[in-house]
Amino acid sequence: MTHPAGPIASRPVAGVLWMLVTGLFFVAVTAVVKHGAADLPAAEAAFLRYALGLVFLIPMIRPMLAARITPVHLRLAALRGMAHTLGVILWFYAMTRITVAEVTAMNYLSPVYITLGAALFLGERLQRRRIAAVMVAFLGAVLILRPGLREVTDGHLAMLATAILFAVSYLSAKRLSDDLSPAVVVGLLSLSVTLGLVPFAATVWRTPTPAELGWMFLVAVFATAGHYTMTLAFRAAPVAVTQPATFLQLVWATLLGWLVFGEGIDIWVVLGGMVILASVSFIAIREAMLKGRARVAPPVAGPPDDQPSAQ
Repeated sequence: MTHPAGPIASRPVAGVLWMLVTGLFFVAVTAVVKHGAADLPAAEAAFLRYALGLVFLIPMIRPMLAARITPVHLRLAALRGMAHTLGVILWFYAMTRITVAEVTAMNYLSPVYITLGAALFLGERLQRRRIAAVMVAFLGAVLILRPGLREVTDGHLAMLATAILFAVSYLSAKRLSDDLSPAVVVGLLSLSVTLGLVPFAATVWRTPTPAELGWMFLVAVFATAGHYTMTLAFRAAPVAVTQPATFLQLVWATLLGWLVFGEGIDIWVVLGGMVILASVSFIAIREAMLKGRARVAPPVAGPPDDQPSAQ
């Protein structure tokens, strides 16, 4: 059932609640990976997560077969699959090397890279305020890493690369979603990533235990549920409303690392994550304001910051 523009603004409480649930699901993903994939090679753990999650692809088979997928779509899907494949491997690797809070906080950088990528490759305008917000986000990353004051490990570098690769994946998905349904876009991703992980997993393969298979299937369940509830959140309220609620994901991740995995609470990681999230929230709120202004009135002359971004 389709709705007019009203529900996006009329159900903010539902949107925030769904986003809070989404945060719990995604923190559960990190917890299960931290516990269940500690002894698995990163590429194999990632492959098992996607291969076992193919069961959720069944409802998408019919729309995928009916879709008019062109060679351009296939090239975009291949680019997205390649970027996401590498990003997932690095994310699983980082998860076993650095704290849950660090992984969660640094993952907030993806929307920042998306903003930069949209300006560089999709022709969107990058206004002064958004440039300032991006710079603030990178300051947050510096607070987390504190180069020169602490050791920057391979896990931290893996997460920096993960955020960039996931941004490439998202930007490719944005182009695909202009022509294809969400079910087809998600289905193409699941297939391409599963296939892309095969050669990486094969080089490090060891027979997983039944318990490890169970943990990786649970990761697939939580990840699928998280993406579904996130979609419900976006349907109920604009991103500008739901984005600040994702801060609690960092809180829950920090508490999880402390209470379950014995990780210390690093105030600089929490502060850096808050700075990055504040920047991302500002970008989302600003974008929502500009789009709303464009819907209610024709564009008028004014300073560059007051113009909506190019689509």
